[in-house]
Amino acid sequence: MEPLVSYTTTMKGASHWSLEVRKGTSMRLSDINGGTNVGMLFYNPKNLLERFNAPDTLKCQHTFKLTQGNCLYSDMGRIFASIIEDTLGWHETVCGNSNAQMVEQKWGKRDYQTTRNLWNQNGHDAFLTELAKYGLGEADMAANINWFSKVSVDDAGVMQYQPSHSPAGSEVTLRFEMDTLVIMHTCPHPLNESETYPRNPVKIELSKSAPVEANDLCLNHCEENKRGFKNNALYLL
Repeated sequence: MEPLVSYTTTMKGASHWSLEVRKGTSMRLSDINGGTNVGMLFYNPKNLLERFNAPDTLKCQHTFKLTQGNCLYSDMGRIFASIIEDTLGWHETVCGNSNAQMVEQKWGKRDYQTTRNLWNQNGHDAFLTELAKYGLGEADMAANINWFSKVSVDDAGVMQYQPSHSPAGSEVTLRFEMDTLVIMHTCPHPLNESETYPRNPVKIELSKSAPVEANDLCLNHCEENKRGFKNNALYLL
């Protein structure tokens, strides 16, 4: 049975947003037109020093990509969120963000003062804008997730961006296992070589999650995830 959606919004391309998501909330992200990229970071709103740790997330689950069954870890060994649904099968968290210089070299300089909402925003500055609302800055920025983006590695170890990876209608759903400050943007992936600046929106739906059962896919994905859920239980106690 589909959960009752409590809130729905659409983030335009080249935009940013942040919100505090409560434990037990599901967030479904939908790629409306195909080819979107959603950069995302997590922080503990009660202790902003605790934030998403991409290396630990990949290492403890023995993976290079994120998909259904994976958990998203903090730097204190707790789980911010679990990926409970995924129609795509590959989301990357190793390539980081675009920055102003990178965007200008690829698509030219367009600033807000002259082009308003059609300016060529970059992921680095988009994150900084949202982080500043919580007293955070550049030193607090961690390696981020890039939802809907795929980067593969060839035999020579060269990373290659897959521009047609996410078709229209692709979805990924996160279940939040603790209260989490979510910082996000819809700026281009840093390896995107599109001829024109991509402005791809994402639909966001928030609903109440079903309780975690003993046979939960994310809980049982690996032994490390079981320990992560135990760490959460102690923290929440």
